[in-house]
Amino acid sequence: MNLLEGQKILVAEDNPLNQKIAVFLLTKHGADITTVANGAEAIRLVEATRFDLVLMDIQMPEMDGYEATQYIRHTLKSNVPILALSASNYEDEIAKCLSIGMNGCISKPIDADKLFDAIRRITKEFNITA
Repeated sequence: MNLLEGQKILVAEDNPLNQKIAVFLLTKHGADITTVANGAEAIRLVEATRFDLVLMDIQMPEMDGYEATQYIRHTLKSNVPILALSASNYEDEIAKCLSIGMNGCISKPIDADKLFDAIRRITKEFNITA
């Protein structure tokens, strides 16, 4: 069975190439993917649809990943697992991601092994099953 078989994942990423890479990697493992290009769109979909995981880019137009995550956590009161996608992997940025309610942070360009390690950890932590 594929790691992500039957999982609904939202990819919030404004860069088309990064979106394509994430979609390719995740669908290869059986996930059902929805993509958006900014945090405001991510909020709208999280409010309307149940997702098993959100991959959230930190820097996006209109509303960044930090603002979107804070809204999802505090206004929507959603505990959907959120994994940050960041162009940097500095300790202070990782700490900020965790402090606002994200469940992890991986750097871009996306490394498949690191992505799936993070997803496995979150899946175990949240007891997510297909």
